[in-house]
Amino acid sequence: MATVGTGIRAQKARATRVRMRRAALDLFVEQGYVASSMQAIARRAGVAVQTLYFTFGTKRALLTEILDTAVAGDDDPVPTLERPWVARALAAEPVEQLRLQARAAREIYERVAPVLAVMRGAASADPEIAELWETNNAQRATVQNHLIEALAGKTTLRAGMDTTTAVDIALALQTPETYQFLTARRGWSPERWEHWVADALTTQLLPA
Repeated sequence: MATVGTGIRAQKARATRVRMRRAALDLFVEQGYVASSMQAIARRAGVAVQTLYFTFGTKRALLTEILDTAVAGDDDPVPTLERPWVARALAAEPVEQLRLQARAAREIYERVAPVLAVMRGAASADPEIAELWETNNAQRATVQNHLIEALAGKTTLRAGMDTTTAVDIALALQTPETYQFLTARRGWSPERWEHWVADALTTQLLPA
C-alpha cells in the first residue's frame, strides 16, 4: 500500500509541476518575463507561492526548466546528443541524415518557439536571461558540430567546404529567428520550413 501511495503522490507532484510550468509560460507569453511575478504565476497555477519557490527556487530556474523540457519534449534527463533521433541521424546515409536533422529541428521549434520568444524579449533587460540565451545558442552549436562532423565522416563535403563552415551554414539555416519569421510572419507551415531546410542543407553541404 505504501508503494501505491508513494506512486500516487509522485504523479500528483509531477502534474503540479507541469501545471506550474504551463502557467508560467502562458504569463510570460502574455505579458513578458520581467512583468510576470512568481505570485502571479502561482495564482494562475492554483498553488501557493511557497510551493512555486520550493519547487523551482527562482523565476530564472523556472524558465530554464520550461526551455529544457520544451527542447526535449519530455521530463527525462537525457541530453540532446543521447536522444534517439540523434542516433538515427548518425546511422543514416548523408541525405537522410540531413532530412532527419531538419525534421528534429522542426519538431523542437514547434515546441520551443514561444519559450525562445520570451527569452529574446527578456534578454535585453535581464543579464541572467541573456546568459541563458547565449547558453542555448552554444548548445545548439555543439549539437550541430557533432552532427556535421559525423556527416563529414560519411561523405566528402561540397567542394571547398570545411566542417567549420558547414556547421556555420547548418546553424544559419536553422536559427529560431528564421523559423519564427517564415512560420509566424510569412505563413509557412512548419512542414514547409522543414523541407526547405533539408533541401538547403543538402544543396549547400553535399557534392552536386
